[in-house]
Amino acid sequence: MISIFDDMSQVTEAEVQRMLPLVDEQRREEALRYKHLFGQFACLKSWLMLKELLKPLGINDMEMGQNAHGKPYLIRYPEVHFNLSHCKNGIAVAVDFSPVGIDIESFRKGNLSLVNKTMNPAEANWIRASSDPVEAFTQYWTKKEAVVKLRGTGLVDDLHHILDGEGYQLQTFVNREKGYAWSVALEKLKYR
Repeated sequence: MISIFDDMSQVTEAEVQRMLPLVDEQRREEALRYKHLFGQFACLKSWLMLKELLKPLGINDMEMGQNAHGKPYLIRYPEVHFNLSHCKNGIAVAVDFSPVGIDIESFRKGNLSLVNKTMNPAEANWIRASSDPVEAFTQYWTKKEAVVKLRGTGLVDDLHHILDGEGYQLQTFVNREKGYAWSVALEKLKYR
């Protein structure tokens, strides 16, 4: 299950104040540690989006633990996996019964300086040949981030070869009107 939010006109102090009592104390404290309004909003909104996705599964207890790399998990429901992401243009949340990773990124020209540091030669060539290199880079970047988040390892892997593996499924979506791309990575089902 996936939820995408991109109505950034709702990022207001009034909306942050409305959401604060809807989350537990730990999440409120976490949200209020952000100095900027967007950080507070994204922290609260992503949590509420996650609660909505878990509700049909009968999950109300959202007590969290973290793996060695900081990836959160539900202590009482380890069989349910989730992932959150946000950028200035949107918020993305994914829930699945197998490991899942999701990433959402805004289109930013400055990212092109990262092509050689993060892409293998074939990916870099495809990005440079694209009619919109910024969009192409963002698509690849969200794919790589989604896979890293699925693995739960953080950015410790060689980013040039992240997409070489075959143990996952990837889907990427672009919203040109709102200026972002997002990708979701799921483990491939293994049949015996």
